[in-house]
Amino acid sequence: MFEKSTWIRLPRNVVVGHGVLDRTVEAVEDLHLTGRPLVVTSPTPGEVAGERVVDRFEAAGADPAVHHIEAATFDAVEEVIAVAEETDAGYLVGVGGGKVIDVTKTVAEDVGLGFVSVPTAASHDGIVSARASIPEGDTRHSVAAEPPLAVVADTAVLAEAPWELTTAGCADIISNYTAVRDWQLAHRLKDVAYSEYAGALSRMTAEMLVENADSIRPELEASAWIVVKALVSSGVAMSIDGSSRPASGAEHLFSHQLDRIAPEPALHGHQVGVGSVMTEYLHTGPEGRWREIRDALASIDAPTNAEELCIDAGVVIEALTTAHEIRDRYTILGDGVSEPAARETASVTGVI
Repeated sequence: MFEKSTWIRLPRNVVVGHGVLDRTVEAVEDLHLTGRPLVVTSPTPGEVAGERVVDRFEAAGADPAVHHIEAATFDAVEEVIAVAEETDAGYLVGVGGGKVIDVTKTVAEDVGLGFVSVPTAASHDGIVSARASIPEGDTRHSVAAEPPLAVVADTAVLAEAPWELTTAGCADIISNYTAVRDWQLAHRLKDVAYSEYAGALSRMTAEMLVENADSIRPELEASAWIVVKALVSSGVAMSIDGSSRPASGAEHLFSHQLDRIAPEPALHGHQVGVGSVMTEYLHTGPEGRWREIRDALASIDAPTNAEELCIDAGVVIEALTTAHEIRDRYTILGDGVSEPAARETASVTGVI
């Protein structure tokens, strides 16, 4: 008897384009959400977009509550939970970058409220996914979270975000190449369940970024349009599978290890981009597509080596040789890469 089943939670509304920030209330009304909105933001995103969103809710007679966070931490999650309970919030609206979106979606999962994602930077695919990344000390936890019921991504706002955040988002998507390779490897060697649909969507998203790398430039709304579409697709791939597998492999383990051991880690997307260059080499050898990945990163001004990450070469080697210890997820790193092999990989690919 066939007994397989799945439950896929996806956004109902994805509103993307110029000026759509002012349609946030409309997107909420279309979802038939009721009660008092709690707008979660942080200082800069609050000035860039949060105040406009609050103004629109007030004009609609919604009486929004507002809470600012400083960082994505479990303490911040507890703070927002308390505010949601004190204000009797009916639903949550996260207006900001990665830390705001991750905290808001985690709270939504914990308190059972609907969540609307309003990103102010195209820095990672968490704007859509059902996963959140919350740091605790020198460890970053990937936790189950509530996917947004709606995403409102204003390309005018995203185009004005710091360019390095956009390039980090692009690099995060490009790294889907190696995430899918690792997923397929784990399927073949460890019988890990693999979704052809989610894997194909994730890889196609990476292809789209690589093919359009020459068109992605600072302060261009057309570039923001390309990037946010890719981020949405990547987030949907994760929601389809119900895990981060479609977009997180050895390159993410490498980045998480850098977060732990580097004195001053770089942006997450930039680290996984460099990690993807090396893990592609480990998968396919000298004739693989690692040069194509590296060239695409360089084209969008994302780092391609340790120097551009501002991380010491020795730290990069240490991270590559110990990244397999981060979590129980089978990747090309297996039970660990030897130091000589790590040095050869980093040297041949130009990372060090």
